[in-house]
Amino acid sequence: MKKHKSKYVVGLMSGTSADGIDAVVAEISGGGLGLKVRLVAQRQQAFSGALREKILRISLHGTVAEICELNFELGGHFAKSAAQVIRKAGLKLGDVALIGSHGQTVHHLPGARLPSTLQIGEPAVIAERTGITTVADFRVRDVAAGGQGAPLVPYVDWVMHTDKERPRILQNIGGIGNLTFLPPKAGLEQVRAFDTGPGNMVIDAVAGILSHGRLRFDRNGAWAARGKVNEKLLKELMRHPFIRRSPPKTTGREEFGEEFVARLMAQARRTRLADEDVLATATAFTAESMADCYRRFVMRGIPRNKLPLLQIILGGGGAKNSALLRMLAERVAPAAVLTQDDLGWSNSAKEALAFAVLAHETVHGRPANVPSATGARRAVVLGKIVPGRSRPSA
Repeated sequence: MKKHKSKYVVGLMSGTSADGIDAVVAEISGGGLGLKVRLVAQRQQAFSGALREKILRISLHGTVAEICELNFELGGHFAKSAAQVIRKAGLKLGDVALIGSHGQTVHHLPGARLPSTLQIGEPAVIAERTGITTVADFRVRDVAAGGQGAPLVPYVDWVMHTDKERPRILQNIGGIGNLTFLPPKAGLEQVRAFDTGPGNMVIDAVAGILSHGRLRFDRNGAWAARGKVNEKLLKELMRHPFIRRSPPKTTGREEFGEEFVARLMAQARRTRLADEDVLATATAFTAESMADCYRRFVMRGIPRNKLPLLQIILGGGGAKNSALLRMLAERVAPAAVLTQDDLGWSNSAKEALAFAVLAHETVHGRPANVPSATGARRAVVLGKIVPGRSRPSA
């Protein structure tokens, strides 16, 4: 049997919250269910408040000129983050075979008359400044094949987390929440995945408004933990059309961004809720939207004898929110609620690690979308390859 030589690959991710760049170095070999991954180093670089505000404004209201310039500006930030995490790993730029960059989503319109999606953070800038072959723009090929362009992490969940005995729900909580359901011994065609609704996006925005801009997020959910959930407002939030929609489905800032939060705050003020109660209710909305998806779209398909073995494994920044974890656990008991940390991985590294793996699969010509999750007509190779100073070797 041919032995696959391992390579160092960088993964870069900036989510819909636009709070910064998560970067990892991973050692990867093999492919498909034979993939082997070792996390070597990780690093987080927060965006300045001014840059974050610019990204959020341009994502909804930017001119063509502003998007054009921001594309190159963010490419520079991604290149810098790649170089920094490589140094943290004790490596040189020349030791790294590949960079996989998700980029920064500025608009995602899978349900439009002409479905489309746009991520920026120019990969040519990354490749030029680092000299490393860069794979980026992963979502557009799935959309071109009739899919929603999201979620893309399920392939990585499948190769890394399928269990022989236990059914598992892998729940990522970034700006948007998304799940991957893995039956025991799952084949790729059995994987189900879709966006569950808001992750941190609404919570972060509410925390920013209530703190008059002093806070970018509710650290550990401490503020929400002091409040009481307003069940009437929560019930109203759960009537959102996306929540009621059946999978495959994907969402973003277009549905749960500035306008949605403004309506939520107006409802809260009319009800005269205390600040901590508003934040508790926003946090409960994320928890309830996830639990609702489990009940309606996942648990009904799990054999009764397997339900006691179900594990719900959380990753992403929201896995650090203790109030959110408590609210979710109350809603899904007796299922076990764990985090990526409990499995020996890093909560904050999950998505960046996923794009390192996806880049690795791309240069080897392996399809890595999951049509049953995205709705694509077929499995396709994802991303665009920008050669570095030497071409990638498969």
